[in-house]
Amino acid sequence: MFNAFVSWPTAPVTRSLVMKALEPMSPEIVASPSSHSDLLMWSTYDDIDHELLHSQRDIVLASSYTFRKALIRKHFLSRCLHAYQLKHPDTELKNASPKTFEIELSFADELEELLLDELWELGKDLDDVDKWWILKPGMADRGNGIRLFNTKAALEKIFEEFEEDDSDDAGNESEEVQDTTAVVTSQLRHFVIQEYLSNPMLIDPREVPVNGASPPDELHGYKFHLRAYCVAQGALKVFLFDKVLALFSAVPYEHPNPEEDEDGDPLPIDLGPHLTNTSLQAAERGEAGVRLLSELMSCRIMSGSGDAESQFSSEDLQSILDQIRDVLAETFKAALDNPIHFQPIPNAFELFGIDFLVTDNPERQRRFQVALLEVNSEPAIELTGPRLSWILQDLFVAIGEVCVKPFFKPESELRESEWAVGDTRQGLIKCLDYHVRPL
Repeated sequence: MFNAFVSWPTAPVTRSLVMKALEPMSPEIVASPSSHSDLLMWSTYDDIDHELLHSQRDIVLASSYTFRKALIRKHFLSRCLHAYQLKHPDTELKNASPKTFEIELSFADELEELLLDELWELGKDLDDVDKWWILKPGMADRGNGIRLFNTKAALEKIFEEFEEDDSDDAGNESEEVQDTTAVVTSQLRHFVIQEYLSNPMLIDPREVPVNGASPPDELHGYKFHLRAYCVAQGALKVFLFDKVLALFSAVPYEHPNPEEDEDGDPLPIDLGPHLTNTSLQAAERGEAGVRLLSELMSCRIMSGSGDAESQFSSEDLQSILDQIRDVLAETFKAALDNPIHFQPIPNAFELFGIDFLVTDNPERQRRFQVALLEVNSEPAIELTGPRLSWILQDLFVAIGEVCVKPFFKPESELRESEWAVGDTRQGLIKCLDYHVRPL
C-alpha cells in the first residue's frame, strides 16, 4: 500500500485519467504530500513538493522532474540541440531540427541593432525574401505570439504591433481581445525565430469522416502537425506512445503570400492555413481536425508531385514512427549534455507532448522527413476530444504499469533485460535506455 497525492485543479480530464490508472494499485488517496510513508505525487508541477522529492528518493515518486528547462523552453531547447549537433555532426537531429535563432528584446527599437550584431546571420538570411521564418515566444504556448515573416521590415512591424497591443490593452482589460495570439512583448523577452518549413505533407482529413460527416467530393491539402506523447522514466528511459495524433489546420494550406498596405508596410500573414494548434480553433473544429496518424493510411497525399495515385501507406507510417523514435532519443541525449537545466532522477517520471512536422520531399530517397518543433510539459490532452479519449486511457494505464507500479511493487517490475530499444510494451516504444550517473 502507498499514498497517492493527485492534484490537477485546472485539468479535470487529466485528474480522472490518473485516478483510473491508479485503481488497480489501490493506493490511499491523500489531500496533501506527507513524508511518513511511501508516496506518489502525480500532480501538476506546481503542486509537487520538490524538496520532499529530492530528500526522500527511496520512498517518494513524482510525475515531473524538477529541472527540465532544456526541453520545455524553446530557447533552451534550440541552444542544446545546436550544441549537440556541433559535437555530433552525424546525429539524426541535423535533418530534424529547423534552423533556429534566439532573440531577446523588450522593445521593437532594439531589433535593428540586434540584426547588425548578434543576429547578423539572420539579417543576412532575411535578404532572401523567398525564405520564410516563424517567430515564437520562448515561454508562451497554445500558439500565442506566433507570426510569419520574410523580411526585416515585416519582423519590425510584428514587434511594433506587439507593443501597440500592450499599450491598448493596459486600460481596457475587459475588452475582448480580437487577436487571440497576441503577447505582451515587455513581459516576454525571449523569442526564437525558426526557419519556416514551407513544404509540409498535406492530406485532407475529411477523407476520414468523423461524427457522421460524409467524405467531400473535392479534396484539398491541409497542413498538420503530429502530437507524439513521450514518457520519460527515472534516469533515464524514454518511451514513445505508439498512438500518434495528427492535428490539422482549419483551412486548406497555401504558401505564405506577402502583401502590403497602401503605405507600403507589410500586412500580417493570415495564420489560418499555417497554424495547426487546436486550442486556436472552435471547439467543434478542434474535434474535426484531430485524427490518429494510423487513420490516415490510404488517404491521398496532396503535397509534393500531387500524383493522384500517391497514398499514405503503412510503410510511410512506420518510417515516420521510426524517425520520431530516433529523434526523441537524440533530443534527450542533447538535454543530458546540459545538466544544469535537465536533471533526471530515479524517483520521477514525466509525460511530454512532442510536436513534429512532416515535410514532403519527393526528390529525396526518404520522401517524408520529420522535424522537431517543440516539447511541451503537462500537455493539454483534453484537446484530443471525446472521440479519441480511449487512447488517453491507454496511455495513462501504461504510465501506471511502467513507471508507478515497479517503484512501489518491485516484484512486479517488467523484465528490463528483455525490453530492447525499439521494442513495444503496453503501447510504449522504448526510444532510449541510458544510465545517468547520480549527482
